[in-house]
Amino acid sequence: MNAPNYDKLMQGQIAKLSEKKKLLLHCCCAPCSSACLEKLKDYFNITVLFYNPNILDKEYLRRKDELIRFINETGWADISDCDYESEKFYSAVKGFEKEPEGGKRCEVCFKLRLEKTALLANEGGYDFFTSTLTISPLKNASLINTIGESLQSGNAKWLYSDFKKRGGYLRSCELSKEHNLYRQDYCGCAYSVRQKT
Repeated sequence: MNAPNYDKLMQGQIAKLSEKKKLLLHCCCAPCSSACLEKLKDYFNITVLFYNPNILDKEYLRRKDELIRFINETGWADISDCDYESEKFYSAVKGFEKEPEGGKRCEVCFKLRLEKTALLANEGGYDFFTSTLTISPLKNASLINTIGESLQSGNAKWLYSDFKKRGGYLRSCELSKEHNLYRQDYCGCAYSVRQKT
């Protein structure tokens, strides 16, 4: 059975909006956020959430600083930072350390980050929450949307997405060049670094 077209589902959700709504957008880095923000900024008042306990500490700070710089340059969103909480990541993925990239460990990591996003979206009175993770050609958009949809509760609804569609990933590369953004070639966790080398 084919997965739903999550980009079309998002377009349908946006088409029903009569005014700008509040969106909490989980972001992993500036390059991934760039094209997503450009696509969403006319329809939502966006707060970017940098919650990535999976990313190694020096890499974490570099990505966070670069995201803040990009947000300040464009004015496309506000930003909300979270505590680092790396111990939560290592606890959550215990037993999955040797899983290949894209395997069960990644699924647990997606859920950890999206659970926090959903919680803060409801606590903060947001109308929607979603993640930039679906812009990556290496990430499973169907899995990310399934997790996000399962976490809907309260007033905050999951905004479906497959941001790589309609040239999204290519646009993120273009915006990265325009803004001279630091682009990484791994997800950021210790296990992806090992698999990269």
